[in-house]
Amino acid sequence: MDTLFAQLLAEPVLLAGIGLVVAAAVALGFVLGRRRAPPAISDEPTEERPRPSEAATVEIPPAEAPGLAEPPEKPAPPSLFERMSRGLARTRQALGGRLQGVFSRTRIDDAFFEELEDALIMADVGVGASSRLVALLKEDVRHGDVREPSALRARLQHHIVSLLGESAALAEPPAEGPLVILVVGVNGGGKTTTIGKLAARYVAQGKKVLLGAGDTFRAGAIEQLQIWAERAGADFVAHAEGADPAAVLFDALQAARARGSDVVICDTAGRLQSRKPLMDQLGKVTRVLDKAVPGAPHEVLLVLDATIGQNALSQARIFGEVVGVTGIVLTKLDGTAKGGVVVAVHAETGVPVKFVGVGEQVDDLRPFAARPFAAALLDLPEES
Repeated sequence: MDTLFAQLLAEPVLLAGIGLVVAAAVALGFVLGRRRAPPAISDEPTEERPRPSEAATVEIPPAEAPGLAEPPEKPAPPSLFERMSRGLARTRQALGGRLQGVFSRTRIDDAFFEELEDALIMADVGVGASSRLVALLKEDVRHGDVREPSALRARLQHHIVSLLGESAALAEPPAEGPLVILVVGVNGGGKTTTIGKLAARYVAQGKKVLLGAGDTFRAGAIEQLQIWAERAGADFVAHAEGADPAAVLFDALQAARARGSDVVICDTAGRLQSRKPLMDQLGKVTRVLDKAVPGAPHEVLLVLDATIGQNALSQARIFGEVVGVTGIVLTKLDGTAKGGVVVAVHAETGVPVKFVGVGEQVDDLRPFAARPFAAALLDLPEES
């Protein structure tokens, strides 16, 4: 009886508890819903939401059509004079102080000419060329063409240009077969780099170029030339290290004829001009080239390091006797105070300077021109 009474009493209590829980949940949901409800939309203006007609307007500029904006102008490439001027900076610094003292004199006398000749010799213009230039200036004074020392600087430029002559271009391709250029010089003069830069020039002109790795003795020479061939976009022919250079270059010319190449540039082993057996081997190379392509080589370029000064004259003489040098490439002109050697080499050998190296970039191998060279050497304006 007691158990039945307890069960009847518990059921209403349980139901009441459940009702309270449900009511509390409903109330909580209602409160949260009011907090999250969006604000009522009203047509009355408020400070927070002005009417559309009264709202401030913001002008948005139209987007530029793609491709219509003008690209920034590229700076013009430096002129030959500017490159020459930068390349001859060290020479000009060494020569400039002396020349400034000479040309600032108040009178033209023997002391003036002696000091001028000393300054030219110190810039490696050479004893012979310096004496010749001073003699020409004396003639100008004797004939009354020049009366002031300062005016002789421009006359000196004129005589340097006349001594160097007109710019000499490379040989034209023959009627049949490729143009064959043989490049010679001592190790360390920049021979392989010159070949690579020259190849890049021809490729840029639309020529099909092939490089022949005739320097088979120096370790790494073949790989170095191959890198330049890939960089310039030229074909490449080589044998194993230690192979006969003449055989390598003969095969290179045969390959060039078969592939329709326009230009073949032949590397050779660097050698000292005092090593007669090695120099004689160059004679063999030229004979083999002539058999492969009649008349080859059409150009023999001697690469000279401008930093060696008067030693370049000895190299030019000996190489000229062995292989008949047709043109000189003077490298590292930007790293020496001996840039006047350009005048000395041409004056002593009669071989034209066809290219000068005035930097490390591919396009820093520039055709030589006497007027901007002389102006840069003497620190005169380009148009002088």
